[in-house]
Amino acid sequence: MNKTLAAIAIALTLSNINSANATPPFEAWRLGFLAPNYMEVWIETADVVDIQGQVYRRAMSGNAAIQRPPNNSGNPKGWPESPGWGKGKYVTRADLPKKIYVRWQSLVEPQTYQMAIDIPESTREIMRKGEKTFCAADGKWITGYREALVVGLAPGGIAKVWVLGPCLSPIEVTRVKAEVDPRGPYEGQSGGKYDSLSDVSKAYVEKKGVPYGSW
Repeated sequence: MNKTLAAIAIALTLSNINSANATPPFEAWRLGFLAPNYMEVWIETADVVDIQGQVYRRAMSGNAAIQRPPNNSGNPKGWPESPGWGKGKYVTRADLPKKIYVRWQSLVEPQTYQMAIDIPESTREIMRKGEKTFCAADGKWITGYREALVVGLAPGGIAKVWVLGPCLSPIEVTRVKAEVDPRGPYEGQSGGKYDSLSDVSKAYVEKKGVPYGSW
């Protein structure tokens, strides 16, 4: 290899290292969860591992964001073209995410699932990258960042992940098929008993069923 090619190779290597170790342009990033209409979810735990190897237990737990339109008028098939931020929290004092572990109950089945979502470097690059965008909320042009990861959870153990930010459109980054947790709800500590399904969701499922295969 001649000196010019060697210099280029070294420069590219250093650039990649610096990019991978770059400080996030925001103080905290947000982890949110949503579910299709009526397809209620209870998140037992969502644990985060950041790129420094630090573990953040129960970064999120509880209900995922969901809509339950009356009179069975909602449509749970597929995912929204522009998903919202979901229900969640900011993961404070963490570097950008490397892996997210989730264990949740799909209440309409009912079934308990668990999975590990690997967050690729390409997603972290999206989160680091600022974009000029017009924010209608305050009528200003800003440099925005996609500082939120949103995970959609659906029956059958299907999960889809988007990255998005204030005034910036969501970008789909991965889809994961979870495995059934054979221990059942609460790691087997509830005697197989699941949390209750709401009357609205129960009525929908009894009449129209669960649209497996649409997610």
